[in-house]
Amino acid sequence: MKSRNIFFGALAAAAFMMAAYCPKPAPAANKEAVLMQTLVAGLGQLHFNPPVMDDEFSKKVYKVYINHLDFGRRFLTQADVNKLKAYETKLDDQINTGSTEFFDLSLSLFDAGVTKAQGLFTQATAQPIDFSVKEDVELDGDKKPFAKDDAELQDMWRKTLKYEVLSRLTNKLEDKESGKADVKDKTETVLEQDALKEATKNYMDYFKRLKKVKRGERFSIFLNAITAVYDPHTEYFEPIDKQNFDLSMSGRLIGIGARLQSDPDGDYTKVTDIMIGGPAYKQKELKEGDLIVKVAQGEKEPVSTAGMDINEVVSMIRGKEGTEVRLTVKTKADGSLKVVSIIREEVIVEETFAKSLILQENPAADKIGYIHLPKFYADFDKAEGRQSAEDVEVEIEKLKRAGVKGIILDLRNNGGGSLRDVQKMAGFFIEKGPIVQVKGRDAKPEVLNDDDDAVQYTGPLVIMQNEFSASASEIMTAAMQDYGRAVIVGSNSYGKGTVQRFFNLDRAIRGNDDVKPLGDVKVSIQKFFRVNGGSTQLRGVKPDIFLPDNYTDIKVGEESNDYPMPWTQINPVKFGQSVADLKNSIPQIAAKSADRVKKSEYFRLVAENAKMIKTRRDHSEFPLKLSDYRAYEQKQKDFTKKFDALHQTINSFTATSLSDDFQSIHRDSTKIKTNNEWLKDAVKDQHLYETVEIMKDLIQSSAHATAAAVSNK
Repeated sequence: MKSRNIFFGALAAAAFMMAAYCPKPAPAANKEAVLMQTLVAGLGQLHFNPPVMDDEFSKKVYKVYINHLDFGRRFLTQADVNKLKAYETKLDDQINTGSTEFFDLSLSLFDAGVTKAQGLFTQATAQPIDFSVKEDVELDGDKKPFAKDDAELQDMWRKTLKYEVLSRLTNKLEDKESGKADVKDKTETVLEQDALKEATKNYMDYFKRLKKVKRGERFSIFLNAITAVYDPHTEYFEPIDKQNFDLSMSGRLIGIGARLQSDPDGDYTKVTDIMIGGPAYKQKELKEGDLIVKVAQGEKEPVSTAGMDINEVVSMIRGKEGTEVRLTVKTKADGSLKVVSIIREEVIVEETFAKSLILQENPAADKIGYIHLPKFYADFDKAEGRQSAEDVEVEIEKLKRAGVKGIILDLRNNGGGSLRDVQKMAGFFIEKGPIVQVKGRDAKPEVLNDDDDAVQYTGPLVIMQNEFSASASEIMTAAMQDYGRAVIVGSNSYGKGTVQRFFNLDRAIRGNDDVKPLGDVKVSIQKFFRVNGGSTQLRGVKPDIFLPDNYTDIKVGEESNDYPMPWTQINPVKFGQSVADLKNSIPQIAAKSADRVKKSEYFRLVAENAKMIKTRRDHSEFPLKLSDYRAYEQKQKDFTKKFDALHQTINSFTATSLSDDFQSIHRDSTKIKTNNEWLKDAVKDQHLYETVEIMKDLIQSSAHATAAAVSNK
């Protein structure tokens, strides 16, 4: 394998191993049995740390599946759950034998529960709703117990309907008060009737869709309950899901530029990735982990996606270029609902690439180079394809020609990518040496080195990261931190120190063409380790200088997942560099930064917002009294307005494009507009501004001028 094709290694060997070890099922075996046995056999051979298939494993699968089956606690009663609980320690045996007895029972109970729930909801719509009664509704499925009986389930549906009507009524009353033409002459009673009709239609559509869900889709949920016990990043993909995944990776469809997947934890569709340069990325409100609960075509009535097949959701979101789609999303951060308006367009692929600016605290200050790297991209299919390391090297040379005194590498929200490019890119800042250790399950660690003596940049280096900087990003920051070659600024990184690969399950068995296609499995096959021996898994990379953000008080990284692989360590390797030792500068620079942050109104409000987000997550009950609900909604809007007011241009802070980029930027109006928006956003970025202040302190420090060797030899 050529070096440019290294992408976390061991792919061919693992594929061979899977084909060699997965047993050939009996010809008479049904597709679900074949699929389940093939999947588990493959995971047993390929996964970095496969769990033991015993009663404890069975309990975990049971817990995950029950939670996935009825996340909102809307359809099953405790009596139903008790019937399923009889299988709590038997699932390992059923998986090994290919039995679907438990799954069949769960499907039967769920289908009956949907029919029952529809009846209970219909009964609720026939009763008057009293919005003067002080009561609450819990919307977080994790915090709701199963209804003890049908009477309690009926009350749950009464409150659900009340909340749905209440939220719509509140919006209509606000529109009326603002003088909106279509509602200004309607009474509150009429508006309430309109809200009830809309809520009823949405839920009737919801029940209809639930009854259309195919058995295969439900079985995929069961299979992913199994894979979830291995680790959060090991997943089963139906053939159609894999096709959609590959299609979204191309970024060439007209849509919103986001990757979606059916949420295993509930009824809705989850945003799994925001494609750099796409409409959602530019709009900035949609985030990874958000749940899409409704979709509207422009001003039309939103359609609930509850229980909807992923392909139906995708088809509603895709559309003609230039048209508007409105997504009602439940945010991952605090569970609140908000409407995100996005104009569909083709994803601009160029926006995924590295680009740079010159930043200055004021027009007379030192020039600071800024490189934005959204991902560690690499085109392995074309010899002339773009590689992130090569592009960053070009940006470094341009910044050097521009006379910058320091370089900031921004890896915020960078979810990773090509290991080869990390390996090469890290070498731009040191003479040579190990960058990362990669270890398979039964293999010795492989040390990936920078073997090039050349140093592309010897000056002060600061790397920005946040909670969504993951995988390859963490390799880069960890290596530069261990070498003392860069100051890491921001929040703790995500903590994903594992490597996944897709394997086609059809290749794992011979014959049985009548049950194919089986789909694909994404498996965690390797783990990363720093040169100091510690893993980036779970713990991530702790910054040298901490900057608070909106997620400071909650868990959003790897530790927020079920059954993540643990942090481990192996032996360190010898490393050292003689370019610049920045470690001794950090305590003094960090103290100055902490003092500025403490005095900053912006960071004070960020801390306040972080606490509010945590409060929303911890207390997810909503008031069902009209006056209380409206007061709650107004409080949220007032705070958001106060926070948005701070996102203004920072006085004297300037961001300018490089003269080397003038021709490419002015090639067409779209690039000019995109670049202008980037410049505007940069000078509103308070975290970036504080990082420039940190860089200024670093430049003034004498530590970087002393080329002291940094070594653990």
